[in-house]
Amino acid sequence: MKRTAPQPPVDVQVETHGRVSAEDAEYAQDKVRAVFDEAPGPVLFARVRLTRFANPAMERPVTAQASLDVNGSLARAHVAGSSATEAVDLLRDRLAAVLARMAEHWEARRGRTHPPGAAHEWRHGDEPAHRPGYFPRPVEEREVVRHKSFALAFESPDEAADDLERLDYGFQLFTDAGSGEDSVLYRTGPAGYRLAQVHPRPDLIGPVSVPLTVSPAAAPRMTLTEAKGRLDVTGWPFVFFTDAGTGRGNVLYHRYDGHYGLITPTAHGSTTTAA
Repeated sequence: MKRTAPQPPVDVQVETHGRVSAEDAEYAQDKVRAVFDEAPGPVLFARVRLTRFANPAMERPVTAQASLDVNGSLARAHVAGSSATEAVDLLRDRLAAVLARMAEHWEARRGRTHPPGAAHEWRHGDEPAHRPGYFPRPVEEREVVRHKSFALAFESPDEAADDLERLDYGFQLFTDAGSGEDSVLYRTGPAGYRLAQVHPRPDLIGPVSVPLTVSPAAAPRMTLTEAKGRLDVTGWPFVFFTDAGTGRGNVLYHRYDGHYGLITPTAHGSTTTAA
């Protein structure tokens, strides 16, 4: 959905890390600014981060991240490319897809109708494939270099799916509003989602619009050390577990640099968190 009124000029702030040229930064500004008119509301702020990693073994050493404030709502995109130009081009395409999903959600909340299947399929298969993976850092070198602790969003799986897609996350950690359980939502297959909970209560989740399956297994109760071991052995992008000390749902995940990130909940609240 394009807005009828043209987007007023907004400066795109570009942060660069590593060997990124001024031309690459200017190219990123132009490409990101070009998607502003595809946003469902005015873009109030825009920031791009371009990073080139020096490791020659990395197949896609350039990452590009964008954060847009669309009339008070955050939209994010994160990609990786073999060159700065490729990364920025992929970022532009992915950001356009994120803004299109945001527009669909805003239209749905206004009570307008959509073609069958259009509102919640998210068109995963149409998105660029070059999402950042993680560098295969030796296990003995891996550390938790980022620990985020938030009051988890109290929301439905539909709302969690919207947050996951709008913010371009690999998963969404939240408290399910129907069951009250700490839960994680992630993509499975080309157009569906999987929900895991500390204590599975599918009978209390309530009706959902997104294609959803619920894991029947409770989140394993672990220490952080045990969660690291499972993440290393399985090679999964993240591990959802019940912290042995607090009894709350935690997520340990692989960062792009090969280290770990950890998300832990504080008291129940309205702040959303993911990675």
